[in-house]
Amino acid sequence: MGLLDKLRGELIDIIEWVDDSRHTLVWRFPRYNNQIKNGAQLIVRPGQVAVFVHRGQLADVFEPGSYTLKTDNLPILSTLAGWKYGFDSPFKAEVYFVATRQITDLKWGTPNPIMLRDADFGPIRLRAFGTYTLKAIDPRALLKELVGTDSAFETDEVTELMRSIVATAFADLVASSKVAALDLAARYAEMSEDLRKLVCERIDNEYGLEVPQLFIVNISLPEEVEKALDTRTSMGVIGDMGKFQQFQMGQAMMAAAQNPAGGGAAEGMGLGMGFAMANRMAQAPIAAPAPAPGIPPPMPQPAAWYVAVAGQTQGPFTAQQLAQGAAAGQLSAASQVWSAGMPGWSPAGQVPALAVVFAAPPPPPPPAT
Repeated sequence: MGLLDKLRGELIDIIEWVDDSRHTLVWRFPRYNNQIKNGAQLIVRPGQVAVFVHRGQLADVFEPGSYTLKTDNLPILSTLAGWKYGFDSPFKAEVYFVATRQITDLKWGTPNPIMLRDADFGPIRLRAFGTYTLKAIDPRALLKELVGTDSAFETDEVTELMRSIVATAFADLVASSKVAALDLAARYAEMSEDLRKLVCERIDNEYGLEVPQLFIVNISLPEEVEKALDTRTSMGVIGDMGKFQQFQMGQAMMAAAQNPAGGGAAEGMGLGMGFAMANRMAQAPIAAPAPAPGIPPPMPQPAAWYVAVAGQTQGPFTAQQLAQGAAAGQLSAASQVWSAGMPGWSPAGQVPALAVVFAAPPPPPPPAT
């Protein structure tokens, strides 16, 4: 093989890009100092465009199709290279293939919480994340602003920029919309489209990119706020809190009664629950009619008694309530009690006023004759 044949064999006669990746935006045809043959075939597949660059200047752009490279379809390159009357010799040029299809499975999110003022909760912090697709719509702007002389430009090189743009646009959108935090979930679709338009306004003219689709997957509150909301929701489901507490007290008393081997802890819990229920019932408001003129005032109220249960004070109770507690096994003669006028706490069995509570029951009556 002669030198001329060897040089001819090194000339490029087919220029194409078979893309086997799904995240490559721009790929430069590897020329390796070889020259492109006059009349070479250029193959641009669907979802691609080919851009010729001559000595750092953007030249001709080719849409999908098959081309034979000649002077008539390289007008800009012909002008830059000084081909006034056509050319027959090989030429040098860089060929960049730009993917114009949608690149999917790209994710965005707020790296830090966004501070907002909410109508329901006041100052709150929000986080958000979602997905989007990316597409090149202006190959010239993309090559000029982002690619430069890179041999390959992947989406990883632009995702950090895109995340920042989307996060900033999301903060502007939420602040301007003034939607309550509890209503955001109902407007994901509407806000996703508004956010997509805001992002496109910031990247289409500057970087030659477009976001055909953008979705808000989730907007979340801080964990502490979510727990408080769960508690608030549970309270709303329970309804009447007083009745619910009475129900819990009754359940605890039944559980203590079914576990006689529970020891002092079970007795203290049962005693406390029983007295708490009696106290709640005693404190229930009762509407009393106003006394009529000429009627003597009502009798003085009985003494109020307090009981020490597991280191805590329960009460006040009436003597009748203490008698009921003693009958139910919730109050013993050793239980510490106190009432106004006493110097300190004393065992209930040693208080004269409560002697009737622990008095021995009368013997059974004689049999009937």
